[in-house]
Formats: sequence, structure tokens, C-alpha cells
Amino acid sequence: MYYVNREQIERRLNVLPEVVQILEAAGSNGEAALLERYAEERALHLAIEIVTDVGSYLIDGFIMRDASSYEDIVEIMHDEKVIDDGLFQVLTELVRLRKPLVQEYFDWDRSGNHALAGRLPQVLDDFSRRVREYLDKEGIAS
Repeated sequence: MYYVNREQIERRLNVLPEVVQILEAAGSNGEAALLERYAEERALHLAIEIVTDVGSYLIDGFIMRDASSYEDIVEIMHDEKVIDDGLFQVLTELVRLRKPLVQEYFDWDRSGNHALAGRLPQVLDDFSRRVREYLDKEGIAS
């Protein structure tokens, strides 16, 4: 029997609807104000952290191979059939934004919406659904 902390996974997945809401709002304005650019930036950062945190809980709980990077967390979820090829591609692109967002923030382009932000609402909803389906299939109670 595996010990997968579904409660902690759910706590993180439950933040995604707000992240999706911000990304949708930021994407609907075209030329948005600087405050909205920063909100989008933070939403992207939160999306990265949630995806990698959830992935880490799955990896630890199901005793999957150790991850060596953020991208590797996404790759392991793909290898273990938590996410499909489409999610794998977009989530890999997302986690590659972590370094620019967190360490190279001074060079981040805040002049308009990030191209990935418009695609993320559906992707994050799909991610949540796929993780929950995987947990259910594995018999991990809520």
C-alpha cells in the first residue's frame, strides 16, 4: 500500500481555479495595466509551483524514480501515465519559465501577455482532472 498524501495534493489543486481566473482575466484585456502583468506573472509562478508540488507528492507517495529537476518531475508524471503527451508538452514549457520568473525576473518582459498564459487555463483544469483520475484509479481516498 502506498502512502500518498492526497489531502496535500488536493490543497494545492484547489488553488488552481483562482490561478486560472487570473490568467483568463489578464488575457482578456489585450493591453493590460502593469498590475495585471504582475498578477499574470505571479499566476504563472503559482502554476509552476503547484504542478511541481503535486508531482513531487505523487513521486514520493508512489515511490516513483527520483526527480533531478522541475522538468524531470513533469517527465516522471508523463512516464507514469498521470498526464498525456499534450499536457506533458505544455507543462514542460511552463516549468521552464521558473528560472526566468524567479531568478531572472529583472529581464521578464512585462509589456504584454505571456504566450503561454492564454493556453494555461484549460491545461491546468485538465491537469487537475488527470491527477484526480489517477489517484482514484490507484485507490487513494480523498
